[in-house]
Amino acid sequence: MATPNQDDIKLQLGDVLLVTDVQNDFLPGGSLAVARGGEVVPVLNRYIDIFTARKLPVFATRDWHPAHHCSFRERGGPWPPHCMQGTHGAEFSSALRLPPSAVVISKASTPDEDAYSSFLGTGMDGQMRAAGIRRIFIGGLTTDYCVLNTTRDALRLGYRVFVLADAIRAVDVQPGDGRRALEEMARLGARCITAGEIAA
Repeated sequence: MATPNQDDIKLQLGDVLLVTDVQNDFLPGGSLAVARGGEVVPVLNRYIDIFTARKLPVFATRDWHPAHHCSFRERGGPWPPHCMQGTHGAEFSSALRLPPSAVVISKASTPDEDAYSSFLGTGMDGQMRAAGIRRIFIGGLTTDYCVLNTTRDALRLGYRVFVLADAIRAVDVQPGDGRRALEEMARLGARCITAGEIAA
């Protein structure tokens, strides 16, 4: 991905931090644990501190599946049961320091609809537009599924997107999926940054 200059990434009104699916089932010990997924938590906490210090909004998305969701293997989907509503696995990591003001977005919450994009069926676009959001800084889990699909939709909807390269991890069902997802997001116009750049 291209690296924006410092002026491009100076935080401003209209920016939002989007924390994607940092839930117990995607972390070590979870039913769909992502390799090194826990590494994103302290980095995201740093981003949260940066955004809250500047009084900028934080959104946090979560898979919020009913039992027998269409993405589960028992129904022909690709995944083991995970992030079922009201379970420990669906909770955000206890180490993730979301502010009380964080807007929580639940997705894929009906049995027959899947949603890798946080915009799909959630009303998040309307909430962001109502809040005057123009630029999305996205991190979390996973690079090659929910981060990728959310970024695709955000760009299609006209937002600028900054991918937090130090705060994402991939499933890599096929080796290289994460790298290919980053390449696709770059082709579509997303920009790649790290906490050191944004905090400068």
